[in-house]
Amino acid sequence: MNSRDMQVIGLCRFSYPALGGFQVEHETVEEREAFLYDPVRMEERFRTFEALTLPPLRAQTDPDFIFGIVIGTSFPTPLRARLEDLLADIPQAVIIARPPGRHRSVMKEVINDLREDRDTPSLQFRMDDDDAVSVRFVERLREVALDLRGVIRNNRYTGIDFNQGFIARVDAKGLRAKPCVETLWTPALAIAVSPHASRGIMNFSHAKLSRIMPVLSVTGEDMFIRGHNDFNDSRQKDGIRPVRLPRISSEDAEHFKRVFNIEEAQVRAVHAS
Repeated sequence: MNSRDMQVIGLCRFSYPALGGFQVEHETVEEREAFLYDPVRMEERFRTFEALTLPPLRAQTDPDFIFGIVIGTSFPTPLRARLEDLLADIPQAVIIARPPGRHRSVMKEVINDLREDRDTPSLQFRMDDDDAVSVRFVERLREVALDLRGVIRNNRYTGIDFNQGFIARVDAKGLRAKPCVETLWTPALAIAVSPHASRGIMNFSHAKLSRIMPVLSVTGEDMFIRGHNDFNDSRQKDGIRPVRLPRISSEDAEHFKRVFNIEEAQVRAVHAS
């Protein structure tokens, strides 16, 4: 079983109005959509997506992957056109529109539609639209899967948790960030899924993954950025303390360019446009 033969599938919800799947709930679909499509919120999401999420996907050292971006069928037409423009030079990206539905059911359907009919496991990862992975993420994911081929062969699901990276925020002046090591955070967390298994990465609570399947934590290399902003779903409740993020140094800026293909000049340009 060679990991080169495994399909790598990424999934990102871009303001998809799911029923469930959010820590902050709304009474109706219309209220959820009004919150998600608020112009101020959408501007921040687009800027973060452009400045943080997309640059490392463009520069993956292993370009053999597919990246599904799930939006609602009610996603405003001008915003869809803007999203299509941003993704035009990323051939791995596929926009998938779905009507509001139960979160896990819809994501299961989407990811199974993306799966090819292969006799090898698929390597699945998930990202929020304000997160990022290293330019080496797909390459390293295949390497670790190869190391774990015996475990993957004997289990329907096997977790691969790259646990080292940064919390970061983008703004008009560039990047604020601090390093972190966190277990089972969503960015750079993947699952090897047996070709005979029907569930995918979005069908499991990321924080409880190790209760359900074997999980290997991989540290020692910066593999993710967890985006921090005013509209994080996890930060909408009362009593959430702000995370203090210092401005990055020139040395850090070089590291972000090398590891994530993110340049401060481009971050500033996105916020100035």
